[in-house]
Amino acid sequence: MSPSETISPTAHYTGYVWARNGLSHPELATTEGRILFESLRPMMIVSGLVGGASLEPYLLARHRAIDALLERAIEEHGVSQVVEVASGLSPRGWRFMNRYGDRLTYVEADLPDMAERKRAALERIGSLNESHRVQALDALRDDGPGSLAELATELDPAQGLAIITEGLLGYLDTESVLGIWARFARTLHGFAGGRYISDLHLGDVQTAAIRAFRVLLSAFVRGRVHLHFSSAAEAEAALCAAGFDSAEVRRASDLVPDSQGPGSGLVHILEASTT
Repeated sequence: MSPSETISPTAHYTGYVWARNGLSHPELATTEGRILFESLRPMMIVSGLVGGASLEPYLLARHRAIDALLERAIEEHGVSQVVEVASGLSPRGWRFMNRYGDRLTYVEADLPDMAERKRAALERIGSLNESHRVQALDALRDDGPGSLAELATELDPAQGLAIITEGLLGYLDTESVLGIWARFARTLHGFAGGRYISDLHLGDVQTAAIRAFRVLLSAFVRGRVHLHFSSAAEAEAALCAAGFDSAEVRRASDLVPDSQGPGSGLVHILEASTT
């Protein structure tokens, strides 16, 4: 199964979850997402009743924690450019552009089919302009058309850049993840300041309940959800080996203390930087 086939269902589902929780615009909530959400709702209710994890609080905690770190990067660390890789139907670009306006350049990047769908939705919203745009991008490509390296040439190296991924790493094998991290680090070293923010699954939190939740996630995306690292320390070391100058992996609940619901405590968020 190709990455696009694996990731697209989650893009539709998460787009609907964000919209129904007031984080998104209705144009970013698709019929596919609503159908997926309603089809999984009985299973989520049962899981919650027996003390298990649920997708909705998990996704909301993940999204809000990444938002918190990106806000800090903009306010405190000089970031004025953002590339959200595999952005799917994420509302983050729309919300952050509404908040920061001319202070920010935001590029939404995804594989061609999803990028075209996202572009059409943002055009209907009226959000796109020179500072907020959508581009086709393959995160597994080293260079050339459709690569991050080429996209980065369109940005200002004198300004800080943040790269965001959400819901991507778990669906790729470890070799692919390490390759992506190396590409991101190389790109960010070309800017005045660089930050990479993403969610990450860790092995050392794998209780029986969490293993059951991973089975649920795997069934949802119709593919394996990978665990690449057993601990935060192992992931941080891998990020530094990939070329980042510093890295930290934290629980989303430490970044957004009011995260609630079964599943919200399972989310880990990484932040890696270049100087």
